[in-house]
Amino acid sequence: MRFDGRKPGGLRPVKITRSYLKHPEGSALISMGDTVVLCTATLEESVPHFRKGRGEGWVTAEYAMLPRSTEIRSPRETRGRVNARNLEIQRLIGRSLRSVVDFAALGERTIWLDCDVIQADGGTRTAAVTGSFVALAEALLLMQEREQVEQLPLTDYLAAVSVGLHGGKALLDLDYREDAAAAVDLNVIMNGSGKMVEIQGTAEDGAFDREELNSLLDLAAAGVEKLILEQQGALGETAVALIEAARRRAREAQESSCSG
Repeated sequence: MRFDGRKPGGLRPVKITRSYLKHPEGSALISMGDTVVLCTATLEESVPHFRKGRGEGWVTAEYAMLPRSTEIRSPRETRGRVNARNLEIQRLIGRSLRSVVDFAALGERTIWLDCDVIQADGGTRTAAVTGSFVALAEALLLMQEREQVEQLPLTDYLAAVSVGLHGGKALLDLDYREDAAAAVDLNVIMNGSGKMVEIQGTAEDGAFDREELNSLLDLAAAGVEKLILEQQGALGETAVALIEAARRRAREAQESSCSG
């Protein structure tokens, strides 16, 4: 048993609340144990200069932690003082979400994903990715409802989870105490088809072998599958049906492209 009584392959209690805020096109509050992240999706009717004239959209992200999201207060970011960790994480979130967006269907528009950590207890970046997908999906569904796009610009689900080796055992969804003491720590991002989008990992103590890596990835895959079910529950049956139709369309287009 772990500090909180979970089994090695157990997730912390997960709750995702869709439409948490009034003003954004999409929003979601996600809690994974004591980690809480607010994610919003904002539609902007323009694209960065490097995308102009291509008829394709863009997705980008920003990530920050509130000053007292941790035990010790951290200063707010200001112009000229950018937290390198936050910058790395927001790039990760943007890269990850772009992997499941059909930019041609989106058109020359940008979706901004803002992730603010309200409370941190490990796994903030993976919670941000998982929650951001719900906010993104909500924004894109709203665009389809308003007939701003002809078809839903999504190609698949996306979720992320941490895994690690602690005391010689593979553990899923590490909290802060486990993360701080883990010999190996991985953040794994996968889509709804079970394919890897990104893996971030390091050995904090010594090294690990291929067999251990495979066991961690298998554990992460099982965790992501559960998280996608949580996303579906938050989005609701109507949204899930539209996303499934978009996924089928994306698969058919890929198969047609390969056969051609």
